[in-house]
Amino acid sequence: MNPIKIAVVGVGSISRAHIESYRATPETELYAFCDINETRLRYMGEKYGITRLYTDEAQMLAELPEIEAVSVCTWNSAHAPCSIMALNAGKHVLCEKPMATNVADAVAMKEAAEKSGKLLMIGFVRRFGRDCFLVRDLIRNGSLGEIYYSKAVNIRRNGNPGGWFGEKSRSGGGPLIDLGVHSIDLVRYLMGMPDAVSVYGTTFCKLGDRRNIKTPKKYVASSRTDHDVCDCEDLASALIRFDNGAVLSVEMSFALNTADETNNIQLFGTSAGVKMDGGVTLFGETDGYLTDTAFDGKTGLDFDEAFRREVGHFAACIRGKETCINTADDGIALMKILTAIYRSAEEGHEVTL
Repeated sequence: MNPIKIAVVGVGSISRAHIESYRATPETELYAFCDINETRLRYMGEKYGITRLYTDEAQMLAELPEIEAVSVCTWNSAHAPCSIMALNAGKHVLCEKPMATNVADAVAMKEAAEKSGKLLMIGFVRRFGRDCFLVRDLIRNGSLGEIYYSKAVNIRRNGNPGGWFGEKSRSGGGPLIDLGVHSIDLVRYLMGMPDAVSVYGTTFCKLGDRRNIKTPKKYVASSRTDHDVCDCEDLASALIRFDNGAVLSVEMSFALNTADETNNIQLFGTSAGVKMDGGVTLFGETDGYLTDTAFDGKTGLDFDEAFRREVGHFAACIRGKETCINTADDGIALMKILTAIYRSAEEGHEVTL
């Protein structure tokens, strides 16, 4: 078969992971770029040798009917309109996480996919990491026993990327919707996709984007400017209860006065626990002794590799060789959880789903 012609809508920071992955996937051909920032668009076109450059998605889809699939890598509030436009034009869509900024838009995206008969895949890239594969095997083999509690922590001390990430009208929120969406999805995926039944959440807007701090930022958005709006939370925490009785504790921050930055997921079972922090460590017992088993470093998380696997899966699904594991229903379920956490934080009480 001829390679799948791919258009990338939104050529900011995250698009590089998609672009490099398509370049490494023989079944796909990078064909066109679209972005409302013409300067950025030209830069990325020159960098990757793409000459079909558009500032208007509708024009691109009308003039290039040979496009078969679209990666949507825009800011969050544009995920729904850009994805729906592509689906309505008969294109398959890989949409970056979060699926949308509200449940209604997420549902509308799924409906557009069903009407068009095209694939809508959501970018839950953590499902394609080696650490995920290993932990899934441990769980399937019964090594953890019954998983009843889990913790997901991604704490940054000075990690607001700036640009649209801190502007709620475009992002839909701060670290919860940006970082937490990955962690919550991965925990649900590893536990067999239980449904959330209730959440209690808190959010804090205390430190902002810390633009006064002179220490160089580790995370910088390509759209960052000196006059960015920052009106999203800088810290979020939540307890999520699932229908199987398990509970997930979530802590996510862009900015926090803390000694150390932390990024890990822990699952606690009746037979053993596991920690994912770039690598994988199993905490259990053998012959009456507590044991810690650190797995080979090659079983850890490599985001570049995970993105390549995600794009490879997308291409295989388009060609009918695989069944999509990152479905629109998964994206909707996450949007319901995130929305409930924000609502709980605003209202100051538990929210049931």
